[in-house]
Amino acid sequence: MKVGLHISDFTWDGGAPELRFRLAEIAQRAELAGVDRISVMDHVWQIGPIGPPDHDMLEAYTALGWLAAKTERVKLLTMVTAVVYREPGLLAKAMSTLDVLSGGRAILGIGAAWNEDEARGLGLPFPPTAERFERLEEAILICKQMWSDDDGPFDGKHYRLARTLNAPQPLARPRPPILIGGAGEKKTLKLVARYADACNIAAYDLAVTAHKLDVLRQHCADEGRDYDEIEKTGQTRFNLGENGENVQRTIEGLHELAEMGFTVAHGSLIGVSKSRQFDLFAERVIPALERF
Repeated sequence: MKVGLHISDFTWDGGAPELRFRLAEIAQRAELAGVDRISVMDHVWQIGPIGPPDHDMLEAYTALGWLAAKTERVKLLTMVTAVVYREPGLLAKAMSTLDVLSGGRAILGIGAAWNEDEARGLGLPFPPTAERFERLEEAILICKQMWSDDDGPFDGKHYRLARTLNAPQPLARPRPPILIGGAGEKKTLKLVARYADACNIAAYDLAVTAHKLDVLRQHCADEGRDYDEIEKTGQTRFNLGENGENVQRTIEGLHELAEMGFTVAHGSLIGVSKSRQFDLFAERVIPALERF
């Protein structure tokens, strides 16, 4: 099982003046420890389950550019891009840039967006749910077209591009992987079956998670898609305890995920900026996952 590190909290000792150094150090330690990928959230305010909205939050693609410069191997992505925050043509260009400057390590994580408060707060678009999903599907099609030899127009319901020229093209072949985040049974998982190379499904209540996989399997059957070719990423939380008292329980839970068919355990490490927590993660959790 591969390990993904999700960095979702930037309110660390030293504040903004030290943030770039701490972020680079965390990413480099993760890479050295064998982490397969690093993600950041595509939020402009901190989200409720993690902290108050006025805690520190970095813009996602700028942060990924910094991480690309400070690492050499780990894959880089948002978990996940809010489709309505960026015009799809610009998103495809930003992703292409990230992929080229990282040496082919970019993954497009994308979803329909959900945080209306931050969108309204900063004047970002936030149309109704049905429209956001329509825009999500069109954005995926635009990215696929821009990452191909077809630089013709795109004429959709919500997006119209006169020429989908994109130079330079990404280094990843045949294109950067597309990961769709979320587990909505009627729309999100259907889009996964239709378009995605990977999915990201919350893996906190494993009975619910197993049901979501069953729904995805049925959508794949309906779409004529091979269920097994979609990478299953389980969104989790690495809460190891102050002195490592939760390490074994964490490993056992991740083993259950592997048994369900997940090939990537992707989660936030509680206390990621603290050296002791990262040592536990690197020395005990990551080696255990490599055996699954």
